Amino acid sequence: MGRIVVMGAGSWGTALARIMASKGNEVTLWDYNEERAELLQKNRVNEKFLSNAEFPETLQVTSKIEGLLDGVEYLIMSVPSQVLRSVMGKISNQLTEKTIIVNTAKGIEISTGMRLSQVIKDEILGKFHKNIVILSGPTHAEEVAKNLPSTIVAAGESECAKKIQELFNTESFRVYESNDIIGVELGGAVKNGIAIAAGVADGIGFGDNTKAALITRGLAEMVRFGEALGAKAETFSGLSGMGDLIVTCASTHSRNRHVGQKLGEGKKLQEILDEMEMVAEGVPTVKAVYELAQKKKVSMPILEGVYKVLYEDKLATEMVKELMTRDLKREF
Repeated sequence: MGRIVVMGAGSWGTALARIMASKGNEVTLWDYNEERAELLQKNRVNEKFLSNAEFPETLQVTSKIEGLLDGVEYLIMSVPSQVLRSVMGKISNQLTEKTIIVNTAKGIEISTGMRLSQVIKDEILGKFHKNIVILSGPTHAEEVAKNLPSTIVAAGESECAKKIQELFNTESFRVYESNDIIGVELGGAVKNGIAIAAGVADGIGFGDNTKAALITRGLAEMVRFGEALGAKAETFSGLSGMGDLIVTCASTHSRNRHVGQKLGEGKKLQEILDEMEMVAEGVPTVKAVYELAQKKKVSMPILEGVYKVLYEDKLATEMVKELMTRDLKREF
């Protein structure tokens, strides 16, 4: 097998790099910050994000771009959604027809409204589009690093998706295959906005009934939005839809739920973000999804409510009241 490069040394990029290296693969983990990359290489652990997960011997760390993809068969992109374009632009000239590109970030580009696979296609200028695979599902890096049983979906053209399925699959990390890139991408992106709403409910002090309602009705919004953009409805009942929605709305590991909780407690958005070390993808994604939903005329009241809290300074309690007093409707 050829070399593997993981771009992005955050918690998720580190966890995925460890999975592949633990299977004996030669893996290079890339971080844009030279000092941080040198520290990771020296200490053999990501103290900042995954302090209890030591690096296998076959995992190396670098900050160099030149020649990074020489002989690379698998390129794993694990950088925040809003910087994906700029990072891809720096390495697109190194790609070959043998390189399978796997994107693991969950979001939609604000400036264009593009899904992230579309951003990648835009940057590689028509080359090797069939080689793009999306890896998404209900997987927190902290638990994956502890080898706790987890499942995820690899979506793409069958040949490439199956290769990624085999590349990542272990006894504790089970990978399923899908051909619905649109659905898998949108499930991973939209659920972050619903998770912010779930966090708001936690911050205000609501109970399990509220959380169940948000997850269920949030899933209905995800399906409507996905179908309007060409996704298969059934995809949202799977791991990258319902599964990811449940874990993100409920888990203490969830950055997006954390943002919502602090908003529900009365904190301002910028104050919350300034205190966080990792990126909450849901914050920019809510804006992108809201604008697309308006354009496509898709009803997404929960997502719209979150947008108003994030970008129009609406009080979280007012948002909840508006949702609960909307005109009565049939469930289906």
